[in-house]
Amino acid sequence: MTTVAIAQVAPVLCDLERSLERAEAAIGEAAGMGAHLVVFGETWLPGYPVWADAGLPWGDDATKAAHARLLANAVEVPGPAVDALARVAREHGVHVVIGINERDGRFSRGTLYNSLLYLSDRGEILGVHRKLVPTHSERVIWGMGDGSTLSVVDTPFGRLGGLICWEHWMPVARFAMHAKGERIHVAAWPDAPEIHHLASRSYAFEGRCFVLCAALVLPLSAVPDDLPVRDRIAAMADERGFVVAGGSGVIAPDGTWVVGPVEGEQILTADLDLDLVARELQALDAAGHYHRPDVFRVVVDETPREPIRYERDTHGDPTAIPSKDPGFEADPSTS
Repeated sequence: MTTVAIAQVAPVLCDLERSLERAEAAIGEAAGMGAHLVVFGETWLPGYPVWADAGLPWGDDATKAAHARLLANAVEVPGPAVDALARVAREHGVHVVIGINERDGRFSRGTLYNSLLYLSDRGEILGVHRKLVPTHSERVIWGMGDGSTLSVVDTPFGRLGGLICWEHWMPVARFAMHAKGERIHVAAWPDAPEIHHLASRSYAFEGRCFVLCAALVLPLSAVPDDLPVRDRIAAMADERGFVVAGGSGVIAPDGTWVVGPVEGEQILTADLDLDLVARELQALDAAGHYHRPDVFRVVVDETPREPIRYERDTHGDPTAIPSKDPGFEADPSTS
């Protein structure tokens, strides 16, 4: 059996340091409950910019100030926040998948990405997936990912992958992940109403894998008083004081719930019998015996799409190093 945990606990919105403290505590608590894998929801660190769903007038002073706060508290990979999470994963011997607001410091000072960070039980960075298409108003907050991060990582309990929110309605993205042989899939959401449960359960059935439907929970108390758009976020809270109430759960390869869905702040655990994956593949293997490659051709471009390339004429000197932006790995063919 493999024990998994979904940390449906609140970050402190737009506060990286305090959110890290809460993440570290949740990882330790989940490890104490026997978890081998601990999962957090979409952009958990340092929180989902819920004002994107509030119908705000984009470009006014309040939303600009809120975005600046989010940018200042975003996560660079690698970087100090990742180092802190890696240390906790290593100390507790657990794998961690956590949604982050990722800031790419190599090429841009201002572009954020909606990403999933994968850490091993030894504190290694296994991978980062960037959401391919931010949804609706999210496009004023996050840039687009590319095929280079559409990956599945190897773990002691099998192949582990994940998609973010509406990527679960991208048929070819789902197929690309199924073809990589996931046994456990992280479905990261900002919230999890019935329609998101439907997508998560459908993914489990189609992909013949366990799905960890990981949603956020955000009580109004986790929104700092000085956040410029707090008054507008407060208008989104329900009678219980939740801006987002959760809805996480674990789904079996046949599409049925193993545990959940649940609301409120808690750490949800489940024991997975991974042999069920092979049993369910008898009837359906979407990228295997239930696929027709003679009829359908699927091509996934996994080339990293970097925004700029620096080159310099080296006058035929094969030992010369082309000029480059800090952190940019030049292609040797340009020398």
